[in-house]
Amino acid sequence: MEDIIFRLESEANSDEWTSLIGASVAFRRDLHRKPELPWQEENTAAAIRASLDALNIPWRTCAGTGTLATLAMDAPGRHVGLRADIDALPIREAGEHDWVSTHEGCMHACGHDGHAAALMSAAAWLKMHEADLPGPVTLLFQPAEEGGHGAKKMIEDGALDGLDVIFGWHNWPAIPFGKAVCPDGAVMAGNGTFRIHLQGSGGHASQPENTRDPVLAAAAVTMALQQIIARRITPQNAAVVSVTSIEAPSGETVIPDSAVLAGSIRIADPSDRARIDGMIQEIATAQAAAYGVEATVEIFPRYDATINHASQAGEMRAAIAADLGHDWQFGELPVPIMASEDFSYYLKELPGAFALIGADDGNGHDVPCHSPRYDFNDRLLPIVTRIYARLAGAPLPTQSTAQLD
Repeated sequence: MEDIIFRLESEANSDEWTSLIGASVAFRRDLHRKPELPWQEENTAAAIRASLDALNIPWRTCAGTGTLATLAMDAPGRHVGLRADIDALPIREAGEHDWVSTHEGCMHACGHDGHAAALMSAAAWLKMHEADLPGPVTLLFQPAEEGGHGAKKMIEDGALDGLDVIFGWHNWPAIPFGKAVCPDGAVMAGNGTFRIHLQGSGGHASQPENTRDPVLAAAAVTMALQQIIARRITPQNAAVVSVTSIEAPSGETVIPDSAVLAGSIRIADPSDRARIDGMIQEIATAQAAAYGVEATVEIFPRYDATINHASQAGEMRAAIAADLGHDWQFGELPVPIMASEDFSYYLKELPGAFALIGADDGNGHDVPCHSPRYDFNDRLLPIVTRIYARLAGAPLPTQSTAQLD
């Protein structure tokens, strides 16, 4: 992937800002062509590091395929962290644009290519104005957000050492372009998964009395689990328990010995996690026993809720409003949304905020994340570059160039 590098090329009648955004778009599309799965982002990391070298920005490896870049380390003000995730998903792309994935079965279906490109263009702008920065800035290019707990590994490798605050964002196709959300408190839910193994005793479909039917038990457990949210969690606390698969392969005339349920848990209030986990165990075991079947429950915590700190959320809202205007807030999207983010790890350790910034401009950018037809909206790159510049305290491009989106 040595051909991927963030290049600032001066053109006639082109100022530094226009050149920077052009480089950001090209970099994003190059990354999109060559996605890599969590913890496999070797070439992506190489492209990021080569680009930082070209910009004369010092960096170090962090958590393997992660990269920490630093600017103005001797400046006296607060130390700001800005983060982007860099990994892709195991999805076969169905898009038709010129920059579709060339890696079969792998694509940037969540916009991490755009997140990385926005942070790289912010890096370039901050480097141009490094002498004016009031305090140090660390740029976190993080691997393995998609279920790999990359933020946790970055923290363990010292990514937050010396930082005072941290900011991040995610593109969001369900929000109109020019709108965003950045609340005090929870912006994205925590999550987890579960597997329930139901062990019965199979036999001939014509003689169910001689079996202990795990398929019937699976149906009962699935229905009973719905009472957790409907009847046992306060309506004021957003939560989801979804059974997403039932596996009980067998012939049409055969009752199988076993079945396996799997599903997803989403929570807004961290205190609900243990309660919901316990209720899944309780309900699955009791329902299975009622059908003469034994249940074994496994629960796998993933990410906690992403909970903004009020002061930093207010600061990020001000930065967004300065760019998008006074009516930027999108009130039609209930928060927290029930998707999850490992940025939550950072916010448990450090004051900070995370925003969802709208991508839907009516030109096909309403396709949801994790869809094979998804593509990042490149019009977000100059917006987020400016927002990050404001949060770092850097000078901004002049008004004449600021709107070249």
